[in-house]
Amino acid sequence: MNPDSMHNPDRLPPRDLPRRRSGRHRNPLSFDSWVGTPTLVLAVPAAADTGAEGSDGAGIGEQMADLVRSYRPEVTIKHGRAGSGDLVEALADLEERDDHPLRGVVVPLVTGPHRATAEAVAAAVEEAGADARVTEALGPHPMLAETLHLRLAEAGFVRADRMRLISVVAPGTQMTDGVVVGAVGGPEAVNAAGVTAVLLAARLGITVLPADIEDRASMDDAFHQLSTAGCARPVIAPSVVGPEVPAARLEQLAQHYGARASAPLGAGSTLAKIAALRYAEVLNTLGAETPPTAEDIPAPVGSRHRPES
Repeated sequence: MNPDSMHNPDRLPPRDLPRRRSGRHRNPLSFDSWVGTPTLVLAVPAAADTGAEGSDGAGIGEQMADLVRSYRPEVTIKHGRAGSGDLVEALADLEERDDHPLRGVVVPLVTGPHRATAEAVAAAVEEAGADARVTEALGPHPMLAETLHLRLAEAGFVRADRMRLISVVAPGTQMTDGVVVGAVGGPEAVNAAGVTAVLLAARLGITVLPADIEDRASMDDAFHQLSTAGCARPVIAPSVVGPEVPAARLEQLAQHYGARASAPLGAGSTLAKIAALRYAEVLNTLGAETPPTAEDIPAPVGSRHRPES
């Protein structure tokens, strides 16, 4: 029994105050609330084929905004297509917040470095004169491998359950025995896709290689390596949100290499969580640059902080 309770039975026992975790146990979605909550703007990549129906990504932007809102309900969330006027409009109408260092954070919805999207976002920020910071791409990130695994499982190419170091392929089935993780954006994007490929290979227990969907030589090399490894049922897994690669392009590549292709990542809760993480990373960086003063920190509360009578 607590000694204080024995001497003063009317006094409530002291309780431990909730402590904010730090280091590896800290919630990665948390951020310093004193920094404020600037507007989160999702930049959807421009469509590679503007003539294809549904390729403009407008639907993806709306869906992603709704999904990100579940992780950041206190934040105003907007979206716009890179290279279009709606992104400029979203950036030009950011809410002004007093005593806060930033009014907006732009999260590009691309899985790796993508020059066209980066240049379009930078041009939109400049045109709008927005007080905003642009985050890194969604990848590389371990959760991208999880999303690719889900898309492959939905198409029936792999098992849905997670297995490590054990082959999930059974002879005579339609399951794949080799995957090409397709990237868009050049060598840097392929490097980012390489991280995802390694993590996906660990999940599936089969050969997984990265390649540039827009570079025939890169694709040739990846499929040559799969063939040399004895792969007979290859699959192309596009590591893109969607608008970056026309569906017709994926079909042509699959036919050319005698392979099949899974669907792009599209809008999903996992990608929304990564976007929320990128947003929190920027705010925590701002907090590290300008720490709060003693006056900004609220006074402690609780029974053990009550003045003694």
